[in-house]
Amino acid sequence: MPEIKRLAILDDYQGVTLALGPWDRLPDSIQIEQYRDTVTGQALLDRLQPCDAILAMRERTPFPRALIEQLPNLKLLITTGGRNRGMDLEACAERGVTVCGTPSFAHPTVDLTWGLILSLMRRIPEQEAALREGRWQVKLGNTLEGKTLGCVGLGNLGSRVAKVGAAFGMKVIAWSQNLTPEKAEAAGATAVTKEELLAQADVVTLHLILSDRSRGIIGAADFARMKSSAVIVNTSRGPLIDQPALIAALAEKRIAGAGIDVFDTEPLPPGHPILTAPNTVLTPHLGYVTEENYRAYFAGAVEAVEGYLAGKPVRELRAG
Repeated sequence: MPEIKRLAILDDYQGVTLALGPWDRLPDSIQIEQYRDTVTGQALLDRLQPCDAILAMRERTPFPRALIEQLPNLKLLITTGGRNRGMDLEACAERGVTVCGTPSFAHPTVDLTWGLILSLMRRIPEQEAALREGRWQVKLGNTLEGKTLGCVGLGNLGSRVAKVGAAFGMKVIAWSQNLTPEKAEAAGATAVTKEELLAQADVVTLHLILSDRSRGIIGAADFARMKSSAVIVNTSRGPLIDQPALIAALAEKRIAGAGIDVFDTEPLPPGHPILTAPNTVLTPHLGYVTEENYRAYFAGAVEAVEGYLAGKPVRELRAG
């Protein structure tokens, strides 16, 4: 019979994992260790080597081959969500490690995307700060109706963002490397070239999976094509945007603003230049961070342990 003695829960920044999951369903013999910080190198090895099971919160701690091969006791690796590009599934398979995902709740990143767009267009953070300082109506905002929304990526999330844009009365255009006019039309958008999207959009929003093909998909030349009155929002993955090029575009007022939820390095280190870039609304990778989503994650993690113990893994992830 499969057995688990120690389960490590990693990168629980808010310290909520144990409160939001049905962990009491698991056998009392399993020792659950909850970690709120992120560590690397030898500290990470010392933490994980005794464990038979690990729950990883998204991609906060990567699991490349070099790490997996130094975890001789590891039997079960769980990721929150349905995929994790930071896990080497081939290395896990070679070492007989079972990898499972969890369900997630709806599409919370869509909410956050529009929160950032509205914050930028109506200058909500700036106006709120001024109000608290005793100043009234310090700047003019911009309405969304009649503006053009440019979706870079029109998959599951991008198409939902597009529909909200249409509800605001925006013209919606879209581009991705594989987008067809038919798929765009089905989402209420018009397919255009990347150059046309950047030149026409008042709001550019990114909804692509990070890959070798999409890394740096928005760079200095792309910012040069955008309107000086346009804003860009990224709730997908930090490396989709060339971050130094973004900071330069903001500093030189080549674009009007940026709403950024994802960064090249997370957590964002103190003193990072993006923190002082003008006309930004920055959030600490909150796209998936909701109570409803966490409850779905952690219930799924318990199910993954139960399935493994019963010899019937659920939502198993495999290479290829």
